[in-house]
Amino acid sequence: MTTELSQSKCEACNIDAPTLSDDEINELQVQIPSWEVISDEGINRLICSFAFTNYEDSLAFTNKVAQLAEAEDHHPEIILEWGKVTVSWWSHKIKGLHKNDFICASKTDNLFKNN
Repeated sequence: MTTELSQSKCEACNIDAPTLSDDEINELQVQIPSWEVISDEGINRLICSFAFTNYEDSLAFTNKVAQLAEAEDHHPEIILEWGKVTVSWWSHKIKGLHKNDFICASKTDNLFKNN
């Protein structure tokens, strides 16, 4: 799992795929330090908020994340507000975190850096 996350591609996630262990999560989280692992109704998710100076930039970023989601066939929860976009990645089928979530979080960071 040492390959840079942003250079990886999501893989198809089956309903019987295992969720990541705490050790695997800790190892991968080093590559995306601005993301938090939160538990919502017993389901671990990656969550990060991104700040913008206006609504138009927030909306443009939201649309870039949506395009990423379509390209990876992996879809987050996105909350759009004035000057802020909050993105949550988790694997719905397995009700927890998969390497795909970390890949998409890393790619989301890259979208923000290149914004």
